[in-house]
Amino acid sequence: MKASEPLQWTARARREFNPAIGFALFALACLMIVGWVRLTSPAPAQTVITPTAKRVLDFIDQPDGSINVMDHDSGAVIERFSGEQGFLRGTLRALVRERKVHGLDLRQPQPFELIAHDGNRLTLRDPATGSTIALESFGPTNTAVFARLLD
Repeated sequence: MKASEPLQWTARARREFNPAIGFALFALACLMIVGWVRLTSPAPAQTVITPTAKRVLDFIDQPDGSINVMDHDSGAVIERFSGEQGFLRGTLRALVRERKVHGLDLRQPQPFELIAHDGNRLTLRDPATGSTIALESFGPTNTAVFARLLD
């Protein structure tokens, strides 16, 4: 064994590339770039959507299976839905389920708010739970079922 052999072996080991070290350096660089971008980019602007119309409604189940929609303030019947009315019933069922989860008394009818926004957007909101359903996301035909209740 020559005196220069250990030095040659050490020099050769330094020149070999270890893929694990390369991957770790790449991952660290990515994390640093993402952190820098998150810290230096401005916060997203909060857009406030103002309602253009609002109506407080009571939905009352009738013994024959129909649903009476009444104006909460005047007590007048606005519309009577009979038959299947799948979208209307499904939407109301979802909000009533939230009331059950929150432990509210379902025997006392509580009103819902139908709110129109700019851009033909409609929202059905339950003031008792704070739950909101964006009706326009279900298409124009389903949105029209609730839109006619604003008139």
